[in-house]
Amino acid sequence: MNNQFQKFQISRIPFGLLRNLMLITTGGTMMIALIFGIGLWRTGSGFFKQLAAIFNMAQPGPQVDVRTVIVRQVKGASELTTAIFTMEAVVPASQARTLGGYPIATTTLLYIARGQVRAGVNLEELKTDNVKVVNDTIQLQLPPPRILDSKIDVNHSQVYDYNRGFLGLGPDTAPQLQAIAQQETLKKIVSTACNEGVLKEANNRAQLAVSQLLSTAGYKNFEVKIQPPGVCQ
Repeated sequence: MNNQFQKFQISRIPFGLLRNLMLITTGGTMMIALIFGIGLWRTGSGFFKQLAAIFNMAQPGPQVDVRTVIVRQVKGASELTTAIFTMEAVVPASQARTLGGYPIATTTLLYIARGQVRAGVNLEELKTDNVKVVNDTIQLQLPPPRILDSKIDVNHSQVYDYNRGFLGLGPDTAPQLQAIAQQETLKKIVSTACNEGVLKEANNRAQLAVSQLLSTAGYKNFEVKIQPPGVCQ
């Protein structure tokens, strides 16, 4: 019913009016085309140059996070050993043999050991937050220094004296006494290294080493910051 009504309404529109509307529409389209053609004729090749410039505009380049790049480069050094402390120590060890709660003989061992302590910074702890860019200057904060390793150089250590006491009645415990002597020697060497300021030395040298690393990598404006040493142990 509605479709028939619409057809009836359209059929009642005068044919002359429809023709005039079609002429107006066609004339408007031709006028727009004529104006466009005149503008194109006046501008000549400049129009095509402008059109080409729109499509050939420079695209923004890729963004690089310089902080991530620096962290990857510095982490390549992993554990950065910047101070090595070496010393020799003489440590006695002993063990008694008892009978009925009374000592009857004592075994003594005198151990001369050479130990080594390595100190530095663990660059694996470095994070992106430790790198800042302020006024075109790169600021890098290193992790605090710490003891990286401590060991006894067994090739340059020896048992200087081993004595089982009167009539050799003392217990034959050379391996155990040597192990105890090595442990005590290592503690003594680490304690001495800490007292001698091995962490402070490692801190200063780490700052210098990382500065040289950044300079070699091509960075010009940078500042390497250090943190105060923690407990030396």
